[in-house]
Amino acid sequence: MFAARIHDKSSRGFTLLELLVVIVIIGLLAAYVGPKYFSQLGKSEVTVAKAQIEAFEKALDTYRLDVGRYPSTEEGLGALLAAPPSAGAKWNGPYLKKGVPPDPWGRVYQYKAPGAKAEFEITSLGKDGQAGGEGENADISSQ
Repeated sequence: MFAARIHDKSSRGFTLLELLVVIVIIGLLAAYVGPKYFSQLGKSEVTVAKAQIEAFEKALDTYRLDVGRYPSTEEGLGALLAAPPSAGAKWNGPYLKKGVPPDPWGRVYQYKAPGAKAEFEITSLGKDGQAGGEGENADISSQ
């Protein structure tokens, strides 16, 4: 009635040593790949900031074509969403579909008109939120 089970070596599971070797190999791979992956993440944030600034530049150019001037520093990028009183009936916005997003690090873009080298300047202070810096901490500007 009761069948005897025959245990042979081929039906056994992994030994503890084999499992530890596999875990060490996975850990070594993660230690090698992890830093490379996270360095790419920082580069993508800079790319997003540059793309957003370019989108603001295009919207500001359209604003200037309609109103005849760029928004003042006081009006800021908000003039792309709601007509400032000084724009009058020429304003034909909104010029951005979803509003003014924060930079990839969660801070507002700085808008200044006139800029240091052009009619306006849009700046993100980078990852550290401080003026200047290098790498991911460097300022990203429209100029």
